[in-house]
Amino acid sequence: MAQKPSIPKGTRDFSPSEVAKRNYIFDIIKNQFKTFGFQPIETPSFENLDTLLGKYGDEGDRLIFKILNSGDFLSKVAPDVFEEKDSSLLTPKITEKALRYDLTVPFARYVVMHQNELEFPFKRYQMQPVWRADRPQKGRFREFYQCDADVVGANSLLQEVELLQLYDAVFADLNLDGVVIKINHRKILSGIAEVIGAHEQLIAFTVALDKLDKIGKEGVVEEMLKNGISAEAVEKARPLLAVSSKDLDALQLLKDFLKDSEEGTKGIEELEFITHTIHSLGLKTTQVAIDITLARGLNYYTGVIFEVAAPPTVAMGSIGGGGRYDDLTGIFGLKNLSGVGISFGLDRIYLVLEELGLFPKTIDQSVQVLFVNFGAAEALAALRLAGSLRSKGIKTDLYPTDTKIQKQMKHANNRNIPYVILLGEQELANESFVVKDMEKGDQKTYSWADIDSFANLL
Repeated sequence: MAQKPSIPKGTRDFSPSEVAKRNYIFDIIKNQFKTFGFQPIETPSFENLDTLLGKYGDEGDRLIFKILNSGDFLSKVAPDVFEEKDSSLLTPKITEKALRYDLTVPFARYVVMHQNELEFPFKRYQMQPVWRADRPQKGRFREFYQCDADVVGANSLLQEVELLQLYDAVFADLNLDGVVIKINHRKILSGIAEVIGAHEQLIAFTVALDKLDKIGKEGVVEEMLKNGISAEAVEKARPLLAVSSKDLDALQLLKDFLKDSEEGTKGIEELEFITHTIHSLGLKTTQVAIDITLARGLNYYTGVIFEVAAPPTVAMGSIGGGGRYDDLTGIFGLKNLSGVGISFGLDRIYLVLEELGLFPKTIDQSVQVLFVNFGAAEALAALRLAGSLRSKGIKTDLYPTDTKIQKQMKHANNRNIPYVILLGEQELANESFVVKDMEKGDQKTYSWADIDSFANLL
């Protein structure tokens, strides 16, 4: 008995309708990327393992999909390594490559390898799938697309302002209201860690803080204590865990809290510049809110960090994020090249648009006009007319066999095709065709010479 086919957890097949909806989002994002002056690049689906490891923190490293070496990958592993039963010792022996975890680190690698070919500042966009060995759940997959825009070679805060405008332009085109872009600054987080006496545990502090929305205030406290942050330090940080991102006094609280931290004060100044500038320019549909608990646990962020929250009416995690990285390329040997970037979470944006009913009604319309097949001679004439319609960009099809008319009309209904053209024996003799409006039910006759007139109505 044949085995029932399946696909790995966290992956999906996409129907024609789903592909059409995904392409709708892709096209809008790509159009705005181009409008804002970004250029496209692509990188391989897998990278050398040492390119990826150590860039996302311990938690991120555990989620990297590793690729086994080709051939007999166990033959060169010493017996004592097996006896240790330590995956950290075995892994380097059997794998040298991994699927990319995100698009930012491969982009940094790309910039370093092609630095002599690029004109800086370099603005690139990239829309490709990434893979993470995460636990699948709603809106979280093991294979998903990221749509990134980054600028390297410019440290002006105007780049952050422009990226906020880019987010806003995309969500406006998607007719998605109520999106909130949360912003914070890694220097503020570093300053907080310094003030509470946990600067040596900065990564553990930020990783725990980043989970506030998921595990709550007490959960964050528990995780900080578990990761070696002293009870005294955690107690000092408690007031910050209770501050709402909408709290108008959040910045003032930070100023007071960080008055003795030079680094933290610098972060506040940069955050104030960005928020004041974006408020003076105005946004179409999105809101910007300072969230002092926003951490984003990735190691490479050094400045402003972004996280995009879906409208509050939709139960969904972040649908985008990003930030400033002052020396990401330094890990590959190219020092002092600042960059900043954002990412759109295509799959989650799709779910939000679906839940809110924001996809255009005609998006599933893969065919606008269907010619009914009455036989060989009629089909040949239909193909000539179909060619004229297709040359004008009208999605046109001819039913492939001259089966019962009722079956062909049912096919048109099932595929939501708005117009059906009847070209039978009489129409062939008269050099005419009959157009049936499937929604209204009425019909109109045209001569072959009037095919352009009909096309102009679509």
